[in-house]
Amino acid sequence: MNNDKKLKAVAFGEVLWDIFGNIKKIGGAPLNVALRMKALGADVNMISCVGNDQDGEAIINEVQKLGLDTETILKSDNFPTGLVNVTLDENKSATYEIMYPSAWDKIILNEAAIQSVENADVVIYGSLVCRDEVSRKALEKLLDTKAYKVFDVNLRKPHYTYEILKQLMQSANFIKFNDEEILEIGQALNSPHKTLEDNMHFIASLTNAEAICVTRGKDGALLLWNNKLYENTGYVVKVEDTVGAGDSFLGALVTSLLTGKEPQQALNFACATGALVAGSSGANPEILLSRINDLINKN
Repeated sequence: MNNDKKLKAVAFGEVLWDIFGNIKKIGGAPLNVALRMKALGADVNMISCVGNDQDGEAIINEVQKLGLDTETILKSDNFPTGLVNVTLDENKSATYEIMYPSAWDKIILNEAAIQSVENADVVIYGSLVCRDEVSRKALEKLLDTKAYKVFDVNLRKPHYTYEILKQLMQSANFIKFNDEEILEIGQALNSPHKTLEDNMHFIASLTNAEAICVTRGKDGALLLWNNKLYENTGYVVKVEDTVGAGDSFLGALVTSLLTGKEPQQALNFACATGALVAGSSGANPEILLSRINDLINKN
């Protein structure tokens, strides 16, 4: 893939409202990734489901305003639009209470969804959407594709099993963890290693993944790409909240790598994007390219 054509991406999974006290913001990790990729020039489809309710209508309107096609976001008469209660601690780190069942637990593929994946360069999916068998089966069907597959590990207790995580990792070309997630999964898979780097190589050896990425919060990220390790030690910002920072990081990284940026450049760009999202309110703030480049150059 190169700069000569627009990157075509499909994200599969949850779309929902993040609720901060009496404020609601649109969210869901795959949607956040999709919106960041769209903002960076990719052509993006979102496959999901909302309830046939006011919250669902509001999500569809919001997503359309942000430029995503909504033909592949279905409406359910039987399940409500997803809601997540977000609590921020004194470090502005978030914990989540995720309502179940929600419409996005019951994603059924329509023809437009199947078609969008057949035409895609890259498919992004996470682990949370697999907490329900209906959405999990839909995802399994979609992963039988030639597209480049990006797995965003998103451990939210109690919504995962190691068995399903192993299957999702086996399907991926690219796996993204945070530092706690890779150590937890490494241990569950009997890794003898303690360091992030060793566990990245360990998981690469157990899967077909050509690339592994680990985010480290304010300390940046590591990227294993073509058997070479790249590192960014982070950018200093005043944190507003951490919601969606890792999702924007992933959207920026994947878009950069798959449109031909050098891995170190791509990692720097992604870390700066994630930092600026953490320095803003909510998961999907508008971030100007000039601000991203300024932050990189300042460091």
